[in-house]
Amino acid sequence: MTDFKQQALDYHQFPLPGKISVELTTPAETSQDLSLAYSPGVAEPVRAIAENPDDVYKYTGKGNTVAVITNGTAILGLGNLGGMASKPVMEGKALLFKRFAGINSFDIEVKHKTPDEFINTVANIADSFGGINLEDIKAPECFVIEKALIERCKVPVFHDDQHGTAIVTAAGMINALEIQGKELRHANIVCMGAGAAAIACMELLIKCGAQREKIYMLDTKGVIHTRRDDLNEYKRLFANNTDKRTLEQVIDGADVFVGVSGPNLLTAEHVTMMANNPVIFACSNPDPEIKPEVALAARDDVIIATGRSDYPNQVNNVLCFPFIFRGALDVRARTINDEMKVACVHAIRELAKEPVTQEVVDASCEQALTFGKDYIIPKPMDSRLCARVARAVAQAAVDSGVAALEMPENYMQE
Repeated sequence: MTDFKQQALDYHQFPLPGKISVELTTPAETSQDLSLAYSPGVAEPVRAIAENPDDVYKYTGKGNTVAVITNGTAILGLGNLGGMASKPVMEGKALLFKRFAGINSFDIEVKHKTPDEFINTVANIADSFGGINLEDIKAPECFVIEKALIERCKVPVFHDDQHGTAIVTAAGMINALEIQGKELRHANIVCMGAGAAAIACMELLIKCGAQREKIYMLDTKGVIHTRRDDLNEYKRLFANNTDKRTLEQVIDGADVFVGVSGPNLLTAEHVTMMANNPVIFACSNPDPEIKPEVALAARDDVIIATGRSDYPNQVNNVLCFPFIFRGALDVRARTINDEMKVACVHAIRELAKEPVTQEVVDASCEQALTFGKDYIIPKPMDSRLCARVARAVAQAAVDSGVAALEMPENYMQE
């Protein structure tokens, strides 16, 4: 662990501090180049954009640029450590945008005293970018912030901790239930955690077919039920009319456990209480709600996913966010709506059923990968993800009427 800690610090420090830089896309070698790049040549696109504001997409990099913005109030599983502590994470997000979808990103860390100040700051700079990726903002403020920015901004706004996690969870969950011979609409679901990711995961599962009354959500005080008077408006959406109050009571006979809470909260005994062929998504990072080896020792009919790369079935947001933005940017979508999210879910889950390329097998250090209990969602290094997901998202944007452009001919052909 000490060696890995030093490797991580060295990775971020050498050969230059940080993980991203700015590159030039046009020549800047001669006096003529500079006269075109800046004065006097730059005046021509300025005049063109002033006359037709949409020309900003023709003459600048706006259409392929995303801002990754945070206030540092919920950094990974580390908590509220502030904007500067969040900067390595935001740079990492920018690296992933570029690596997987060819999207340029700038990380922006905002200081503020109130959510309204944060909202105003982001809204006032949003037109500089093709999209806004919100990150590491604590609940419940993140719900208020995202809703306000979606209403005020002319470009898509996406809180990845909510919707990226939800999309990948839904894709893996539908596949896992299919393997187990079950359907989402019939599944009894226990959700441990009631923050941004948990609420977004459950809402998207409902849009994909889950029944709200079959979901039991727990926070630090136990089951969220209709007789509690301490619930915010977001938790109230999942207040179940039940006499059950504890994890032990709701896990009994459950088909699904989704954990977005903390380490070691699900025991082997809990696993034995679940229905036949259960599905467990233990997504607390770096330590899951239950380790896969513990769950599998308790019973051999379980499918388990975690947020870790050293176990099978990693629930990893990188399967989603670069590509949902790729599709949204390419048809100039003004928002990322539910139709686009559901299209993303199905594009990801269907890819997992296809034969895995040798390139992916090698990159994953596996002998083989086949759709089944240990492979329910694609690996992040699968180069087919960008085309499949972006194409599905772009088509959904066009079909749902939120795209400014038509679907490009032969878009993202593999």
